[in-house]
Order: sequence, then C-alpha cells, then structure tokens
Amino acid sequence: MSSPHETPSGPAAPPPVRDREDIDPRGKKRDRSWPPAPEPLPFPVIDNHCHLDFADGDQQLSVHDHIARAADSGVDAQITIGSDLEAVRWTAALLASEDCPDSLRGGVAVHPNEAALHARGYDHEGRALPGLDEAISEIFALLRGPGMIVVGESGLDWFRTSRQDEQARAAQIDSFRAHIALAKELELPLQIHDRDAHRDVLEVLEADGAPERTIFHCFSGDAEFARECVDRGWFLSFAGTVTFKNASDLRGALAEVGLDQVMVETDAPFLTPAPYRGRPNSSYLIPHTMATIAEVTGTDLEQACRTIRATTQDVYRWPEVVAA
Repeated sequence: MSSPHETPSGPAAPPPVRDREDIDPRGKKRDRSWPPAPEPLPFPVIDNHCHLDFADGDQQLSVHDHIARAADSGVDAQITIGSDLEAVRWTAALLASEDCPDSLRGGVAVHPNEAALHARGYDHEGRALPGLDEAISEIFALLRGPGMIVVGESGLDWFRTSRQDEQARAAQIDSFRAHIALAKELELPLQIHDRDAHRDVLEVLEADGAPERTIFHCFSGDAEFARECVDRGWFLSFAGTVTFKNASDLRGALAEVGLDQVMVETDAPFLTPAPYRGRPNSSYLIPHTMATIAEVTGTDLEQACRTIRATTQDVYRWPEVVAA
C-alpha cells in the first residue's frame, strides 16, 4: 500500500530512533507486513497516543507516510508520545521541525519502567543514565516547547518491573507523583500508564489529587475499575486490545461506561487490532478499533466517531478544529 501524498519540501522530520523487535513475546518471528487499509471512517477521529519514534514493518514509513495513510482512513490528527530520554528528545525535535505536520502534537514523560532504570543509574545494556530528578527536569523543560499538549505517559507498571523490588517501586511512585505535579503546574492533561497496578495507581491519584484532565492510556481494567475512574471524572482511552478475542472484560468495561468519557488510540507500533494482531500498527488502522467501540456501545459508527472526536478535542484543548 503506497501513499498518494507527497512529503513536504524543507528540512525533513527526524527518522525513527529505534526498531520494534522481530520476535514476539511468545518467541515467534513476527509478520512484519503492513495490514491492508480498512474502509475509511465516516467522520474523522484523533489518535491520542502513538509512538512515531519507532520503526516497524517490511517497508519503513516516515512520519509523513504515517500521517498520510491515517488521513486516508479518517484519522486526521495524532499525538505522538516520547517515553524515554532518547524518544523524548526525538519528539521535541520533531515537533520543532519546520515540516512537522500541522495535525501532529506530542507529549513526553519518563515511562515508569524507565524511572526504575534512572534510579538504578544504567539501562539494560549497562549504559549510564542520568538520575531520575535530572531526567524529570529535562521533561519539564521540553514540555514547554512547541506542540506539546500532554504529560505522559507516566504511572505504574508491575508487569515489567517487579513490585517487590523496593528501589524500582519507590522510583516509579516518585516519578508518577512528579509527573502529576508537572501536569498541574503546566495545566496540561496527564496520560497514565497502568499495567497490573490499578489499585496502586488509584491510591497515588487519590493521595496527590489527579490533574483536572486525567486519561488512562490503553485502558486495561474491568467494569468495576472503569466505573471508579469515570465517577472521578477521568477519561478512558481504548487501543486495539479491545478487539482481541480474549478481551471480554475490557469490552465489558467499555459497555459499562459508554462513550462520553472514551477516546481512541493505537499505541502504535504496538497493539495492532484484530484481525492483524502482532503485525505492524499505525494510525490508519484505527477504523478496526472504532468499529468495535461502536458495536460494544451500541452506537452508530459515525456518531461514535463524532462523540469521541469531540471528547478528544475538549480534553486536549486542541489548537484548532481539524475536521470540517
């Protein structure tokens, strides 16, 4: 699938800084072919969480390729998220570049698993890392740059970082609290990463006071946790996981809360929606996720798109109305 759009002239946006692994978590070689383009949405939506700093696929796409393919599918704006210092700096450079697409915005933070590494002082390859306080100070400075509209993703992750590791646990909690404070000081929304940590995330938000606009990126809780979140005025962002066969609890959560506090994302290049799970992901595949969201909530697809878009623009105070 080739894009009919041409890359704008002028200084190019920076190329991706890392590749996604070829081997999946089960130890099998991934299918790296790009899924075919779906039918375009009847009304455009915003992908409120993707990672354009990653390259994936048998054909590497530029930032402008991703943007053009998404537009053809009815996804006319994206928020790209930088989650470690290399990606954070890349995101800031992209948003400041002369040819950064008008429809693109961003957010940066120290990912909770990265927070544990900064506390330790070195990464998985043994390379030295600045301390956590220094890393968060850089995040604070870059969030004041052009195109930054969200703090994230920050939160807690007891899947990849053991909750029993006292240093790692303390670092994640300290980092999460610091990002909550940043979001409040800068009056920006906060995107939360919550993996196997629902109760602890809730405890920190209750203790420190959640930012006015709080979003659970790639929501992964059940109906009970979803109700607790929306009752507090928070927002739930659903990714391709909601389309997976084994995600009945997640669909139950979506059905429980309806659409008023729901958004859509890809988390690309990860979490590719069914029927293409495991293959490369990009914003152009959001129609698959939107179809599931509409079906689960019993909503006409166009109305689901309109509602989710309005919520997304309101939460992020989108700089301009991109859709007609």
